[in-house]
Amino acid sequence: MGEALFERDGSLVTVVLDGQPQSAVDVDDPTRLDFEYVQHFALAIEALAADGPLRVTHVGGAGLTLARWLNHSRDGSPQIVLEPDAALTDAVRRELPLPRGHRIRVRPVDGLTGVAALRDASADVVVLDAYAGGQVPPELGTLEWFGELRRVLAPGGLVLANVADEPGMAYAARVAAGAREALGHVAFLGLHEVLKGKRFGNLVLVATTHPLDLYTLRRSTASAPLPTGVMGWDEILRRRPGARPFSAAGGDTASSPPPPARGAWRRR
Repeated sequence: MGEALFERDGSLVTVVLDGQPQSAVDVDDPTRLDFEYVQHFALAIEALAADGPLRVTHVGGAGLTLARWLNHSRDGSPQIVLEPDAALTDAVRRELPLPRGHRIRVRPVDGLTGVAALRDASADVVVLDAYAGGQVPPELGTLEWFGELRRVLAPGGLVLANVADEPGMAYAARVAAGAREALGHVAFLGLHEVLKGKRFGNLVLVATTHPLDLYTLRRSTASAPLPTGVMGWDEILRRRPGARPFSAAGGDTASSPPPPARGAWRRR
């Protein structure tokens, strides 16, 4: 990966890597979540996760925006971040120091290696937000990968994944199919215009081993600052009939579609 750039606009700092914005951190306000999908991560956690501190594993770190938000909103939460780019982590620590007393631990390993080393049932929430060159690596969208996430997920836990796709959801539907087969229950959370296939964008995959409380999730989106909706599995299948999981064992994998040129990414 290339060298990280830090673009400053007042207290907001955007971390840019390989020409793509990776994170946006407000150094004065950890509750400000500038990227749409990060807001959706937070919405899902608040709507569906248990109260109090949470054991959270992040696959992908960059500017540690969500980890900072959790440190503030769920004080005392122990967090593990799997981020293989040690130079990026060093730059983030230097330019955007973490608050005192945090319980965020960054391990310089990739997702597959880092998750394999975790204990069974050791995470209440697993957040997948890992990109290389603007695309989700192929190994992080397979049935086998979601099977590993199920192993480390505690009973009642929650898997959240940032899935970028083009209109039509050909890639996202296959990722959701793998998560559903491995964990049991899935839905997408996203902006209405992305869910309706009007533009390229980020969807947040929500996956659990227990029935999803879609009523509570939809009720939470009604008060969201952005026009946000929920798409359950039945609707995903109507959009992409016959969607089947990616499989590493079957040699059937793919990265997410390449992102549009910078400037097409939208913010709050």
